[in-house]
Amino acid sequence: MPQLSRRAFASALPLGLVGGSLLSGGLVSASSVQAATQAVDKTPVAITPFAQIRIGRFTVTALTDGYADMPYDYFPGRSAPEVEKAASAQFTARPSGVRFLFNQYLVEDGERRILIDAGAAGSIGQTGKLPQALANYGLRPDQIDAIIVTHMHQDHMGGLVLAGKNNYPDAELFIDRRDVTHWTDPAKKNGAPDFLQPSFNMAEEVVRLYPKLQAIDGEREITPGVSIVDLTGHTPGHIGVRIEDGGRSLIMVSDMIFPVVHPAATDVFFLFEQDRVAAKAMRDRFFPLAASEGALIAATHMPFPGLGRVVADRGEMRWEVADWALQE
Repeated sequence: MPQLSRRAFASALPLGLVGGSLLSGGLVSASSVQAATQAVDKTPVAITPFAQIRIGRFTVTALTDGYADMPYDYFPGRSAPEVEKAASAQFTARPSGVRFLFNQYLVEDGERRILIDAGAAGSIGQTGKLPQALANYGLRPDQIDAIIVTHMHQDHMGGLVLAGKNNYPDAELFIDRRDVTHWTDPAKKNGAPDFLQPSFNMAEEVVRLYPKLQAIDGEREITPGVSIVDLTGHTPGHIGVRIEDGGRSLIMVSDMIFPVVHPAATDVFFLFEQDRVAAKAMRDRFFPLAASEGALIAATHMPFPGLGRVVADRGEMRWEVADWALQE
């Protein structure tokens, strides 16, 4: 991988695209070469992408567990035709709904490897790619030192308990206590709709299978430079993660931002949202602050690698994809 100057990281800019090389002045990725070699037999190419940025001493690697298309009527606050129209205008419409990615982030500082979320693991859509992504990166699950679960929805913790096993046996697990309490409450489970039952079931498995689980309270530092940010609303204990070092920072906001509808409208929700009033209030506070600070953001469901900024544009908020690749 080419080594970039320190100047390249002035605003948390990236190290580069893993798996690529600079040839003849252009980026030729491994996937492009593979596609060319398979062009004769027209065999589809399976790609498990990942990309890296540097935040001071930290290397943050964006990985993906796959994708799912969310029906247009999954966005309370707008009608299905309105959501589809907006998706079409942004060229993200699919026949079955809005394309959601499932991005995870690996944080390394040379001493610890911290994974933020563990993916849906095949429990929804075309997911289950995270283990292969880690393998492509050269890591086994037992080499992960800690996992921060931003909240206990199935698409963020499914990989922890796939096949009823503890799949990260040496990892400490950090989850907000409010989410642990909510998702392991039998009364809450009995009163929940069917689409939330997988999350309740997985939460029980996580608590049973992970003796190193730490139910954390509020904002705190997990390790120097990696801290918890309270983003409650989407779930009772929905959290984000701030990675900060050397005057540079990245905030992983999990489900604070959804494709198509955010950040333009804070009165549009997602079907799985636990507390719409609290979720709207949090977005109303967070989006203007993020825009004023120019904060670099990582979001679970935005197009891979999920990196961007909230920008105030003529009185409206919009998502600006971070210009992250091949910076100097």
